[in-house]
Amino acid sequence: MNLIQDIIARAKENPQHIVLPEGTEERTLRAADMLLRDKVAKLTLIGNPDEIKALAKELNLDHIAKATLLNPANHEKKQQYAELLMELRKKKGMTAEEADKLVQDPLYLACLMIKSGDADGEIAGARSATGDVLRPALQIIKTLPGISCVSGTFLMFLKDNFYGEDGLMLFADCAVMPNPTAPELAQIAVSTALTARAIAAIEPRIAMLSFSTKGSAKNEVIDKVVEATRIAKEMMPNLNIDGELQADAAIVPKVAALKAPESKVAGKANVLVFPNLEVGNIAYKLVQRLGHAEAVGPILQGMAAPVNDLSRGCSVEDIYKMVAITANQAIALK
Repeated sequence: MNLIQDIIARAKENPQHIVLPEGTEERTLRAADMLLRDKVAKLTLIGNPDEIKALAKELNLDHIAKATLLNPANHEKKQQYAELLMELRKKKGMTAEEADKLVQDPLYLACLMIKSGDADGEIAGARSATGDVLRPALQIIKTLPGISCVSGTFLMFLKDNFYGEDGLMLFADCAVMPNPTAPELAQIAVSTALTARAIAAIEPRIAMLSFSTKGSAKNEVIDKVVEATRIAKEMMPNLNIDGELQADAAIVPKVAALKAPESKVAGKANVLVFPNLEVGNIAYKLVQRLGHAEAVGPILQGMAAPVNDLSRGCSVEDIYKMVAITANQAIALK
């Protein structure tokens, strides 16, 4: 059984309530039908119930009837959620009129359900921009204690199982933070360690990457990586982390023996933390395309409850996997 199958099996063992705000989107509906058929999660689909039922009938989706259908314009908790939103945003000047309008936005409604304890996690992005998915999540659900930034990691399934954890590596941040500071980079490392344990069920060995290994070059961007490594160790003292390391020193034992012989991570890293988003995004796409790796994600991390953002080019299978991953994140947070 591979990791994705393990993730799905764990979700089935402890079904979580996941909200799909894009309830009238075809790929989302098809994935929801499969998820309900396989009993991977309890689902709420947000959208006009009549439209969802008509689409389900048109697409021959027999299991959508098992989902909760929530009309964002008219439901029994609308006023309760509006009051909660106004309370959460009153310092920002939120008025009752603004809250009443926003609570009808499926992306805000999904986050308010989670904040109220009526759901465990959310998946969106098949037809919504990343900023639109993240904005209500950051305003309503917020981040974990000690974490101020949200980041995104990819599970990279490599063709060569010599690398990482039997061919599995985690790459971060490849999705959210353009140019993290040293404290933010440390948070990304800690968040990715938690993801490695919760989702991949592996003990992380984290390499903080740069173009230098242990002082072989001098530059302020290297200093940032060194400082981030120090801060991450303070945040999580038992974390198996080292940096700064070049990519080859991080994953190739022979190179590690020459460049960082004292390191407990060099040569056997299973988590790679990149110095900025530009590097991380380029790296994962090169490994995916040239190395024929399977990239699953981005898995958003650092939130107080799981919210995951899909690519607008996502497939039905992508949505299915991400719901299972979100369920595993929710289980781990409990």
